[in-house]
Amino acid sequence: MKLEQLRLAGRTPALPMRIALGADELLVEQWLRVLPGQRYVARAQWRGSSVLAKLLVGDRARRHFDRELAGAQLLAAQQLTTPVLLEKSFDEGDGGWLLFEFLDGANSLNDAWLGVARQVPLSDAQQAVLGSALAEIAHLHAKGLWQSDLHLGNLMRHDQRLYLIDGGGIRAEKPGQPLSRERVLENLALFFAQLPAMLEPFIEELLVHYLLVNNSHALPLEALLEKMRAARYRRLTGYLKKIVRDCTEFSVRRDDNGLIAVRREREVQLQAVLRDPDDWVARGSALKQGGSATVVRVDLPGQTLVIKRYNIKGVAHWLKRFWRPSRAWHSWIEAHRLEVLGIATPQPLAMIEVRRLGLRGRSYLITDYANGQDIIARFAPYVDGTPPEAELLALEQLFAALIRERISHGDLKGTNMLWRDGGWALIDLDALQQHRNVARFNQAFAKDRDRLLRNWPVDSALYRLLDQRLPKGSLKQDA
Repeated sequence: MKLEQLRLAGRTPALPMRIALGADELLVEQWLRVLPGQRYVARAQWRGSSVLAKLLVGDRARRHFDRELAGAQLLAAQQLTTPVLLEKSFDEGDGGWLLFEFLDGANSLNDAWLGVARQVPLSDAQQAVLGSALAEIAHLHAKGLWQSDLHLGNLMRHDQRLYLIDGGGIRAEKPGQPLSRERVLENLALFFAQLPAMLEPFIEELLVHYLLVNNSHALPLEALLEKMRAARYRRLTGYLKKIVRDCTEFSVRRDDNGLIAVRREREVQLQAVLRDPDDWVARGSALKQGGSATVVRVDLPGQTLVIKRYNIKGVAHWLKRFWRPSRAWHSWIEAHRLEVLGIATPQPLAMIEVRRLGLRGRSYLITDYANGQDIIARFAPYVDGTPPEAELLALEQLFAALIRERISHGDLKGTNMLWRDGGWALIDLDALQQHRNVARFNQAFAKDRDRLLRNWPVDSALYRLLDQRLPKGSLKQDA
């Protein structure tokens, strides 16, 4: 195959694939990232050696090639640790390619972080991962460079060394001279914005790892936090737009018969369910049978799912619903919102809206199964006593996160809060809302808090303890 033909190969080109590059041939063994018709990143064989291949085609190939090449050369020129660029070329009629040494056995810091993310905030293991990342970022900034797409996935650990990758995101101010303070603050804000918000109180402590390597500037904490919050909001807004359009992470199909959105890596596994969700609801194990919603557990090979079908009870109910975003759509959006904000909820996998002539009818939300006890069952032995301190602290942290993000659940009965993986997770997000108006948030949050407490007798020791320990919210208007 010629390189130019790759642009017509779709999102999952067949493997193995041989591509002519100049007088030689590249044998593609594994696709690592695909942006159809534009950018293909692969593990491949080249002249008998393993390489990381970046193949650039389409109308923007020249621009992408120039950025990748310039970034790789900047990193190498400043003697920063980065994979060696072995070969490069660009043909105006074909496209461009860059071949880098392949770091066999390397792991990204993002993978390392996922292994420790659920630990108590800023545990030693978490600090080790984030501290090593900040030290490497400090080296980058000290050389006058920054990464415009800065995240833990662009740092790879190989043979006890950290490698900076993705030259396409590397930018320069004055190569060889420390980056300006304003640019440092903006880049660090981007990095911290992608971490769970519960780590915000520890940012000053984490900055020590950066300053030990690069202390060219004093870094005012308040200015950094302000930029970080703005970056987090932009990131959340951008991500919530992405989950309802076809892209690398999500497969989204729309027509007059409906809408299907699914995480792309789970699309093949869920094909049968997506084709006929009602059949799977009928044979699933019922978790809730109601007029407005039916919830079942479904066991598939290697995975257990929950399907929530939002029913239409009749013509009057349909007239109220057909013109509005479905409850499945709302729950799909809000589940991803919680994920980005670091608030636990079962992972949303797919959403279906059934339409006739473009008008909405039934809808479905498919999530991972949350195998955990609800708070009523979990605290049943402690109605006249005290639950474990770790579980009380986790509850305080959840409420603090909801206050920080101005989120109300809308139906915070005990069965909608599950203990799993050492923390509390929220389910049933139909009425969940992130508020812009402080007064409305305070009112909604007070109702949530009161609804949770109503699970226990007012004169019980547990009620009094939770009423004392749970934050009350009451944000100020200028917050």
